[in-house]
Amino acid sequence: MDEIYWMPATQLRKEMQNRNIGVEEVTKAFLNRIKKYDRRFNAVSEIHETAIKQARALDSATRGRDALLFGLPLLVKDNIDVAGLHTTAGSMALADNLAESNAAVIENIVHHGGIILGKTNMTEFANFTSQGMPNGYSSRGGFVKNAYDPNKNPGGSSTGSAVAVSAGFCPMAVGTDTSFSVVACATENGVVGFKPQHDSLSADGILPIASTLDSAGMFSRNLSDAILLYNGMAHRPMAPVHPIPAKELKIAVNQHNRDMVSETQWQRYEQLFEALRRDGVRFSEITQPYSPYQRSIMLCEFRRDLERYLAGASAKLKKLDQIIAFYEANPQSMMKYGISTLQEAAQKSVDDLLYQEAMAERERMRGQIFEELKEYDACIMTGPTNIMHFVGLPSLALRLCEDESGIPRGIILYGADERRLLSAALTLETYCSPFVPPHL
Repeated sequence: MDEIYWMPATQLRKEMQNRNIGVEEVTKAFLNRIKKYDRRFNAVSEIHETAIKQARALDSATRGRDALLFGLPLLVKDNIDVAGLHTTAGSMALADNLAESNAAVIENIVHHGGIILGKTNMTEFANFTSQGMPNGYSSRGGFVKNAYDPNKNPGGSSTGSAVAVSAGFCPMAVGTDTSFSVVACATENGVVGFKPQHDSLSADGILPIASTLDSAGMFSRNLSDAILLYNGMAHRPMAPVHPIPAKELKIAVNQHNRDMVSETQWQRYEQLFEALRRDGVRFSEITQPYSPYQRSIMLCEFRRDLERYLAGASAKLKKLDQIIAFYEANPQSMMKYGISTLQEAAQKSVDDLLYQEAMAERERMRGQIFEELKEYDACIMTGPTNIMHFVGLPSLALRLCEDESGIPRGIILYGADERRLLSAALTLETYCSPFVPPHL
């Protein structure tokens, strides 16, 4: 049975469709694995009591076995509504927020035959509580631990979903990304992460940071599985995506903050680049910088977008000021790392001149970045930049290799065209190290 934990989702789906293995058997196996190992990693916040019932219904189904996600068990980040489970964003202030219906992306997953095992822990308020808050921590869930090394950074706010995939708790998981919460988590946990182009997936039923920047995303152990889940989350699946032959690939390498990349990591990049060059891939260097305006958009949109979500939620607290007051009334349990970001956001508004300037800069940069990238299939990020998130481009992370101690290292790509990016990444993935499970 151990082989199902690491089987590609596309293969596992086929085995269940052909009745070579039962959906209930698979679901129970993943639930048992969570029960056995998650006390080490704290990735899972809540289990869906109806998961086995969902599985039995699919086993007995005579129609619909060709569904896109048939029988595949998934875990979902705790800022996305799943009917019957809590949506808390890791905060005790929203511990009473029991979702009455599924977020749109979850409804699509269920429609396509996916099984929701439960919810995953996350960095509190998607890492928008305090600039001093460690990745993977929340007052409600505690610390999420990296499955390869408990002392290693588990990545951004979608950390529970990424760890769950790397630890074999599910073949795929759902996260959200405003700025690196999917792709950075993927690089730290040795899995694939994909953040689609902004607005390509519905945000209905997702507790937000900023509607201009937020997107649901997905984790898996290979890119084909991520594309499968993307299609299962979308209102309309995309046409099949195929790799671009290496000799036809044009790749840009963003040199911004190149000096912040360690020499060891740069050598890993160069090994990949050299292998690609030998097969005819053409490279060009570009510079696309970090934008400080992104944080301005987050600060100014947060209160408006959060309160819009809470207006239709079951949570008692409906206003950001009420949430801040709840924290301040419970400092020992709620303010271990402070709430400076929440407090700052409470003073901002979309009516602020700062916001208008930031949105104007975003529009200006969108035109510039799209023009610079239009001739390339993908752009590889080297030094830190947020430009892809600031202007709403699709981005993804591939597992690049392992370091000398067996810890995975990743590579982040983005592009102006989602299909071209995915097609290019399918080719690049064949040059990267395959997924290697952690030793649990």
